[in-house]
Amino acid sequence: MGTRFRSYKPEQMLLMPPDMQDWLPEGHLAHHISDLVDGLDLGAFYAPYEGDGRRKAPYEPRMMVKVLMYGYATGVFSSRGIARKLEEDVAFRMLAAGNFPRHRTISEFRRRHLKDFKSLFVEVVRLARELGLVRFGKLSIDGTKVRANASKRKAMSYGRMVKEQRRLAGEIEAILRKAGSADAREDARYGKEFRGDELPEELRRREDRLAAIGKAKERLEAKQRAADEARGRSPGQERNAKGGKPYKRGYGEPDEKAQSNFTDPQSQIMKTSGEGFQQCYNAQVAVDGERQLVVATKLTANGSDQGEMPGLLDEVEATFKKRPDVVLADAGYSNERDLKELEARGIEGYVASGREGKKGVAANPEKHPATHRMAEKLATATGWEIYRARKWLSEAPNGWIKHVLGFRRFSVRGLRKAQGEWDLVCLALNVKRLQPMMAR
Repeated sequence: MGTRFRSYKPEQMLLMPPDMQDWLPEGHLAHHISDLVDGLDLGAFYAPYEGDGRRKAPYEPRMMVKVLMYGYATGVFSSRGIARKLEEDVAFRMLAAGNFPRHRTISEFRRRHLKDFKSLFVEVVRLARELGLVRFGKLSIDGTKVRANASKRKAMSYGRMVKEQRRLAGEIEAILRKAGSADAREDARYGKEFRGDELPEELRRREDRLAAIGKAKERLEAKQRAADEARGRSPGQERNAKGGKPYKRGYGEPDEKAQSNFTDPQSQIMKTSGEGFQQCYNAQVAVDGERQLVVATKLTANGSDQGEMPGLLDEVEATFKKRPDVVLADAGYSNERDLKELEARGIEGYVASGREGKKGVAANPEKHPATHRMAEKLATATGWEIYRARKWLSEAPNGWIKHVLGFRRFSVRGLRKAQGEWDLVCLALNVKRLQPMMAR
């Protein structure tokens, strides 16, 4: 007797339309995101369309938010990748409910609403707080370098800019002289009425590059002037007012090694843990000690973590009206001013003065009393045990972002836009981690 197989008729037409909700099993992440977004305030996403009067109806913002959030929660960050998933992936198709926005539409929607994802991030953290999953009693702060949407090969040092400016200016002058001689010969041959005033392609390329270098040079010089003024130096001042020693460089003159990137000028060359020096932003998070949910975010173009801790704490206090009892941070955040600030706020800080496993920096109790007190606290077995929780509290979410979600490079350019995408990434991580917690 022959084997009987289960029925398989791919050509069979359905008499009744299927319910798209049944395409996925109960408890699937897509259902969780759909239900969660339906309960969020999306007023900022609808506001641009009010009174628009356009004839062609735009895509439903609620659907676009769901698709974007699910994409980031499952490691699909590019607009082209999301558009492709909308055609191939059941979960994406269920969330889009028969809509197939093109990648340009997805990219434009994300760009237009980057600043609005912050409000959704805050709303989700408030929801977690209502559920008792966030308490703000203990916060752990950490930063991670995330690649910018730019290559370090598109950067140039100030010293090289000066040399390139001279070289290109010389080449342009030579081309112009050559073009002038050619014009004279053509005038003699064809007459002065002959049209030959178009710029040679070679000249246009050099002029474009010279203009780009000039703008990058101006950015570096403006940044250096601001740094000089912050240190108390004024134009024309050639000697240090404190020591009387002459400055190494003129006012507003950057160091020869100072770099600017032509693709994303606001990003910086930073040292990463596994990829050497790359064009990056420094992504900051404050993580709640209860369930390791991210409660505050910040993005900087500075490779150092110095001075970032108070800003994150200010954001938590201003947004959620809550001041943590305990704050953990690594040696990158250790400085006398910020440690005094923690004491003034009544926050019990545990901030290392050196790398874990190595002896911390000795602090003079008279010149740096707060740093000295912190070192004494961490020298105790209890203090060190509390501090060590930082390793799994805040470092783990950064690891999940890079190794579970797979987010290692920004899709947008510029500090403000990249900040919006970082908010979206942390929102997606929180939403994904909330799914099993809310199911209990």
